[in-house]
Amino acid sequence: MNKDTPLQFGPQLGAEGTTFRCWAPQARRVDLIVDARSGRPPLRQQFTATRDGWFETIARGVGPGARYRFRIDDELDVPDPASRFQPDGVTGPGEIPDPRVFTWSQSGWRGRPWNEAVLYELHVGTFTREGTYRAAIECLDELARLGITAIELLPLNTFPGRWGWGYDGVLLYAPHPTYGRPEDLKRFVQAAHERGLMVLIDVVYNHFGPEGNYLHRYAEDFFTSAHHTPWGSAIDFAHPVVREFFIQNALYWLNEYRFDGLRVDAVHAMFDEGDSHFIDELVDRVRRGPGSERHVHIVLENHHNEAHRLGRKGDVMVAQWNDDSHHALHVLLTGEADGYYRNYADRPMEHLGRVLAEGFAYQGEIFPSDDKARGEPSDLLPTTAFVNFTQNHDQIGNRAFGERLAQLVPPERLRAGLAILLLAPQIPMLFMGEEYGALQPFLYFCDYQGELAKAIREGRRNEFALFGAFADEQRREQIPDPNAQQTWLDSQLDHSDRERSPHRELLEYTRELLRVRAERVVPLIAGIVAGAARYQTKGHMLTVIWPVSDGTADQSASVIALVLQANLGDSPSPTVREDELLYSTHGADSQADQLAAWEVRLSLGAP
Repeated sequence: MNKDTPLQFGPQLGAEGTTFRCWAPQARRVDLIVDARSGRPPLRQQFTATRDGWFETIARGVGPGARYRFRIDDELDVPDPASRFQPDGVTGPGEIPDPRVFTWSQSGWRGRPWNEAVLYELHVGTFTREGTYRAAIECLDELARLGITAIELLPLNTFPGRWGWGYDGVLLYAPHPTYGRPEDLKRFVQAAHERGLMVLIDVVYNHFGPEGNYLHRYAEDFFTSAHHTPWGSAIDFAHPVVREFFIQNALYWLNEYRFDGLRVDAVHAMFDEGDSHFIDELVDRVRRGPGSERHVHIVLENHHNEAHRLGRKGDVMVAQWNDDSHHALHVLLTGEADGYYRNYADRPMEHLGRVLAEGFAYQGEIFPSDDKARGEPSDLLPTTAFVNFTQNHDQIGNRAFGERLAQLVPPERLRAGLAILLLAPQIPMLFMGEEYGALQPFLYFCDYQGELAKAIREGRRNEFALFGAFADEQRREQIPDPNAQQTWLDSQLDHSDRERSPHRELLEYTRELLRVRAERVVPLIAGIVAGAARYQTKGHMLTVIWPVSDGTADQSASVIALVLQANLGDSPSPTVREDELLYSTHGADSQADQLAAWEVRLSLGAP
């Protein structure tokens, strides 16, 4: 490979044939192995070693539909780490997709502004009984009618087995075959766009899964021993080839599949000794690439609460999943104080108020769990730099029995939590089924075999040994086996539930909240004055005030304020302010001088 040639990963179709490249600095020899098909005999063709660990070959007569592997040192057949499709899973051959099978419609879709985002986190394999892209398309009309504007898909990269969350992926360019073929995924994205829905994809760049990853054999330079993670040696993002592999992967999803954004998993577990952090370069490349032509958004998961990474970066908005918002509200709704909830149990109202007014609850203060400072000041960031939620795949699935909030709290508390989530000017996210109070659990499930399956099953149960409810070994034995097919099946939604009471009523309640948000909150978001929001608590009353500017150059010239009042207690409480009422969870039963138990109000008032 010429030193001036841009790095390319995965098969490249051309007039002379298909070009294959493999970065294998620890290999002496690499061969291309193409399976026999359509009467053609199998092909074995040696790569040419070029420079810096690269091998390259052009295979004439090999094109769409061909299935291939790389043979390392005449010893080991491995999949192309940048394979575009793995029909037989992580240990099978890769398939070269046919680009002619699917043609994008000329819809003129350019995405949607981030201010309009209402996220819906969706796991393809459990969203429907079929667990496919095609089946999910049939549900898009209902999501659009509900008021959802963006779908956030759990990881689609190919992972071991038939079912799983997707966070143990090993072939990051290849959509998981159980959900459908690449063209089926494109049809899903296009169908969403046709209904005005953005689609974001969850990408996992902090580790590879424990099965089906052969990089340690021939590309050990992917990893660094300077840092260790729960999955072994950390990925070496300072290495230019490794860095480019992941950046091109992100661009591939955005360009080839026309996703509207990325959710980047566990940024806190990404170690980078380079001049600039991988995430900063990723954002810049997205900004200069697809983000220069349409709306593209990036959402981070980052336990470090690094505020400096957030906000508008050119035309790209970078936001963060706000665990602080979930934890504080969860404590208030459930009373739970085990595990990481204890970091919020001392002053949950204060934590929630600070989250809604300033972004993070911890902005440099000591985090009790690890006795270290956590977070950075976030009050000057726009409200849209934070994605709030009352449930997500982690917060449900990390519970021993995968219980949803609807199973943990009375209806009035559930409704209050939804109102705070959907009426506050941060970006809200619902987890699939939350809109109607689905009761199916979302359990931790995977599809490993042998000793690895045993280790995961026992490890999962031992995780809960420190919790009082699971101190008894017999109780821990009741925790579902992650590898059992039934565990996956039990997690699948039953969409017919939405037609029955009380799910039907909660669905209409969610729809009404999203209507109010779209009509009364979204138009004000751009004018909310950064750094001017404030909150106050009194007993179980919380009031949050967001001053809104009049659109002039003087941002301090706020003329109105968006006001949220919430009574998070079991008895009525006097109102703190009397403003122009926009909405009350208690409707006609709402009284001007007091809030009923678990009532939430949205108002316009003086700043």
